[in-house]
Amino acid sequence: MRIRISKQSEIPIREQIAEQIIFRIATDELKPGQALPSVRELARRLKIHHNTVSHVYADLVRRSWLARRKGSRLIVRSQDKFTRVTRAQDLDAMINAVIRVAREGGHSLQELRQRVRERLLAQPPDHLLVIDDDPGLRRLLQEEIRKAVPWRLRASSREELRMNRGLAVGALPVVAQHHLPEVVSLLPETRPAISVTYCVADEHLRMIQNLREPSIIALVSVSEVFLKTARGLLAPIVESRHTLSEFMWPLEKASDIGAADLVLCDSIAFDQVKHGKRVLYRLIVPSALEYIATAMASYQRR
Repeated sequence: MRIRISKQSEIPIREQIAEQIIFRIATDELKPGQALPSVRELARRLKIHHNTVSHVYADLVRRSWLARRKGSRLIVRSQDKFTRVTRAQDLDAMINAVIRVAREGGHSLQELRQRVRERLLAQPPDHLLVIDDDPGLRRLLQEEIRKAVPWRLRASSREELRMNRGLAVGALPVVAQHHLPEVVSLLPETRPAISVTYCVADEHLRMIQNLREPSIIALVSVSEVFLKTARGLLAPIVESRHTLSEFMWPLEKASDIGAADLVLCDSIAFDQVKHGKRVLYRLIVPSALEYIATAMASYQRR
């Protein structure tokens, strides 16, 4: 697990570690079920007190990023067994199992036949539903998907969907992979969500490492979560050599970023920021956008 910290940074070490772990999970570098280093191992590696690591781990367990497995280390929270995509077994065996469960539940074969027919005749989705609790991330996900596919887009938080399940009707849900277990119970079983993975930031980190002179680096985003994660990720690279500033878009004053030597922008801010050294950070990996387009097209062909 790649974790770097800076003891000279103004950003607390706990925040640096936590946000980097979250980033590794969101970009699928840390896989569901993967074990993390022990508290003492990571503390020794980073040369910090083990209580610091212990507090970070406890906080990430509380926030459901990590899980405790009896008799072993902490692991990245696994997806619920019902949300995993598995290879289908023999089709006849699956049908036999459904018939058996239906009979055990007191349903007749005629009822089963009618229900299967209704499901098969269900209309395909006519739009995509982006689900995320952070308003800024919802906007970013919508913007990047909108540029990649021609279908209509709507957005919702988990609470909005919980209060109004009708939001999922006629929609193909889209959710960040690491949030899928929290969303699956809110969606119709007949149309599971498409999960998307976030891009890694290795190219942007190398760009900062290659700066020869002390520089002012500006982060510009419509999302507070985006800025917080970026701050924790960049702190070990920036350290005391560079100055890191964060700005919510839209800016209060255009001159706020005028003195910056490098401006890292999300997909919405990038199209509007006027700066000669602005750099784009896309949130969604291209393969995920391609999969969304393929999945939606396959529904349309049915």
